[in-house]
Amino acid sequence: MKIKNKDLLEEFAKKHADTVKPLQRWLDVVEEYDFIDHNELKQIFPNADYVGNERYVFNLKGNKYRLVVLVIFVMGVMYIRFCGTHSEYDKIKDIKNI
Repeated sequence: MKIKNKDLLEEFAKKHADTVKPLQRWLDVVEEYDFIDHNELKQIFPNADYVGNERYVFNLKGNKYRLVVLVIFVMGVMYIRFCGTHSEYDKIKDIKNI
């Protein structure tokens, strides 16, 4: 899949050095696959949560960090919408519309 807004991940990793390897592993896997639907994504990322409106939440580092991605399967694109700590994620009022 193509990843848009990668700069959000790079900026986050600069502030949270312990996320560099997990984010790179996530990117490596996502860029290797062209997920055609929800079921395929869940086969590779069984712990990813679908939260509605084409948004998925991925846990990083044992759920210490969260990554919210807008997935457009038909275009083969993922848009990074949020990368932050679990507590920052909890402050988001409407995850379906970020």
